[in-house]
Amino acid sequence: MNKKMTDYVIDLVEVLNKQQKQIFWGFFDIASMVLSIIVSYILFYGLINPAPVDYVIYTGLTFLFYQLMIGFWGLNASISRYSKITDFMKIFFGVTISSILSYVICYAFLPLFSIRFIVLFILLTTFLILLPRITWQLIYSRRKKGNGAGEHRRTFLIGAGDGGALFMNSYQHPTSDLELVGILDNDEKKKGQKLGKIPVLGSYNELPELAKRYRVEKVIVAIPSLDPSEYERILQMCNQLNIKCFKMPKVESVVQGLHPSVSSFQKLDLADLLGRQEIRLDESRIGDEIHGKTILVTGAGGSIGSEICRQVSRFSPERVVLLGHGENSIYLIYHELIRSFQGINYVPIIADIQDYERLLQVFEQYEPAIVYHAAAHKHVPMMERNPKEAFKNNILGTYNVAKAVDAAKVPKMVMISTDKAVNPPNVMGATKRVAELIVTGFNQRSKSTYCAVRFGNVLGSRGSVIPVFERQIAEGGPVTVTDFRMTRYFMTIPEASRLVIHAGAYAKDGEVFILDMGKPVRIYDLAKKMVLLSGHTENEIPIVEVGIRPGEKLYEELLVSTELVENQVMDKIFVGKVNVMPLDKIDQKIEEFRALRGAELKRAIISFANETTHVD
Repeated sequence: MNKKMTDYVIDLVEVLNKQQKQIFWGFFDIASMVLSIIVSYILFYGLINPAPVDYVIYTGLTFLFYQLMIGFWGLNASISRYSKITDFMKIFFGVTISSILSYVICYAFLPLFSIRFIVLFILLTTFLILLPRITWQLIYSRRKKGNGAGEHRRTFLIGAGDGGALFMNSYQHPTSDLELVGILDNDEKKKGQKLGKIPVLGSYNELPELAKRYRVEKVIVAIPSLDPSEYERILQMCNQLNIKCFKMPKVESVVQGLHPSVSSFQKLDLADLLGRQEIRLDESRIGDEIHGKTILVTGAGGSIGSEICRQVSRFSPERVVLLGHGENSIYLIYHELIRSFQGINYVPIIADIQDYERLLQVFEQYEPAIVYHAAAHKHVPMMERNPKEAFKNNILGTYNVAKAVDAAKVPKMVMISTDKAVNPPNVMGATKRVAELIVTGFNQRSKSTYCAVRFGNVLGSRGSVIPVFERQIAEGGPVTVTDFRMTRYFMTIPEASRLVIHAGAYAKDGEVFILDMGKPVRIYDLAKKMVLLSGHTENEIPIVEVGIRPGEKLYEELLVSTELVENQVMDKIFVGKVNVMPLDKIDQKIEEFRALRGAELKRAIISFANETTHVD
């Protein structure tokens, strides 16, 4: 078969779905058994028996048992370019056991052939079944090498420990698009040893020298616990050598047998370099909180709101109501979720949290067990310019949601707050502080349970500095930092969303939950890391200081001194001793805000928010 024909066959099979692949390989398997029974008889007896009924029954039974066995092992739809020696052994045992079972069943009423004949049949059948699979591997592998287009690059693996061994176990199949030429590990005892026939050449401190010697074009890091500073050092060396640097796929993907390819490797991201390990929380009590219930998320199309929807979906709620003001963002998250999670009823709702009557109608219609309130204006400079909109959305909108929760007798509401609510010098932070007062005030009066969750910046959210830096780097710079001394707390969006869900499970009496977010990060250091991740240097993309914008602080706080307590509900989650104000006083203050505009409104909200922080 010429190359064009093999390419045609490969392309044809690649578009088949699972059921069609089962039929495709099943055809080869039954054809192999029929041919084996014929060839075995010719070789054993010299001619074909004119009464083939015995052989038809025996072959049919053998094929049936064989299909059941390889189906149990998950090989009946296996794409053979990923097959390993263990898969081939399973096929051999499947043929052997199936042949013997068929012989035992048929022995009582059919004049069957000898045991030697069965042995010959097993060997021939195994050979003919494996032949197209091995041939497929070789053809596909040759095609991949021939069509390399940069995919088959000479590669170093960093890490000869457990992560490297796990990676190598998955890597070693004939059609891998990797060409590993060596392994680097800082453990001197491993130098000279081999991992899966690939030698450990030395330390990754020697990467520049060894990469030039072996003409390496790519590096894959396979040390899951590697310190972020080491990630950064490896990336710096790779950038200097113009080598692409990746990390191995997630351990779960490798364990599940998803074979490594160019597309499966992940580039190092900002979370790898930040120097802060993502917190994993105990999920043992979340199931009872969410499973089989109706969950409603406001701001469901936003960065945090959409991730909350993804996270709660993992616990199999009966229904998730996706409420948001932006038509397109709700459309996108709705279609993502119905593709990703089966058996959950997703309800997209276009509604404005400033419309109380609409909120109440939705809450009464769907009767949620928990409302996660993520809808808010979060951009500090924009809210400084538009204080009335910050007041309407963050204060009045939160009040409407809390009031609808009370009126519709929703059991629980969890509001998302921010570290900017602590000693706020800006409108956005001040409105979120007032929002905290609203939910804690409603908790005093309502039979529903209310709480707030306070955390810092999230990597990649719409309101964060990350997208701005990414755009500036893509445009060739410069990257603008308002003040080189400025620091912020950072966490990932999934981590923040998990915290919100956990807070809901622990909420009892109007708490404000705070996450121990570790050490704050200098924005200047963040910018440097992002430039490094882009493959450039500061000489190529400069970082410049442009001055603090209105409303910004040099640093953020998670608690003020009067809020500090030792109460910890679980690892890394604390309860702040936040002062509470009666709801009637908040109502009075909101009415005062309604009459104000512009700078006067801004000053009034900020002053009130700071006063309430220190009220007993």
